[in-house]
Amino acid sequence: MNQVGRIGVIGGGKMALAMIKGFLSAGLTKSDSVIASVHPNDIQSLKQFQKIGVETVVKNEPVVEKSDIVFISVKPEVVPIILPEIKSLSNNKLFISIAMGITIKMLEQHLDINARVIRAMPNMPALVKSACSVYTRGTKANQEDGQVTKSLLEAIGTCEEVPEYLFDPITALSGSGPAYVFVMIEALADGGVRMGLPRDLAYRLSAQTVLGSGQLVRDTNEHPGVLKDNVTSPAGSTAAALKVLESAVFTILKIGFRGTVSGAVEAATLRCQEISGN
Repeated sequence: MNQVGRIGVIGGGKMALAMIKGFLSAGLTKSDSVIASVHPNDIQSLKQFQKIGVETVVKNEPVVEKSDIVFISVKPEVVPIILPEIKSLSNNKLFISIAMGITIKMLEQHLDINARVIRAMPNMPALVKSACSVYTRGTKANQEDGQVTKSLLEAIGTCEEVPEYLFDPITALSGSGPAYVFVMIEALADGGVRMGLPRDLAYRLSAQTVLGSGQLVRDTNEHPGVLKDNVTSPAGSTAAALKVLESAVFTILKIGFRGTVSGAVEAATLRCQEISGN
């Protein structure tokens, strides 16, 4: 895809920085075509954006004025504060919000009637260009806006278009999911250390095992259960380990590993619904 025009970012945190770096490395824009508003006390973010040649400001209005595409990358509670500031400047601009729990309806109600709005959600692995992103278009955003959004988010990982009603369970699965995986990596490493492995080696092996297993599921299109069976020899070590995961670990609650993981996704979904008012 050709370059997408001038990009603005309201809220210059780690996710915003990761996205901009991805856009630049993919050739979708140039550093002199990007502007970001950063909190004046956030000296670290200011330095990071300036290091890659991006113009930084402390006000949000110049970001909208100078941009064709504006990313809203602030905490959810800040969104109602910034939208009135930029409403008069938002006519016919494309806004891509990654603020958790902020709906298309809210964004469109507080921006100009002709603003084109897209709600998106990358996750934390965007920091290493391995994000799992989704997006949904608002009432004024056209198919071309969707394609632009998809191209941008694919610069930091994978991206799919989904209906908005799926955002809460997706946030619970892939938005919060890295935390579940980090706990799994830590637990695997703890087991290895208990059995004699050096800690740094255990972490490297655990992380690569999770990374490789995920790639195997994605790239082969095999059912995870089939791949699990391929690893599990009769009466072998994997079978012994799976028995512990499915039964012994949670005997008090009488639920196994699968039930605990899926229950975590359910709890996170319910919390997302509370935050977004669904």
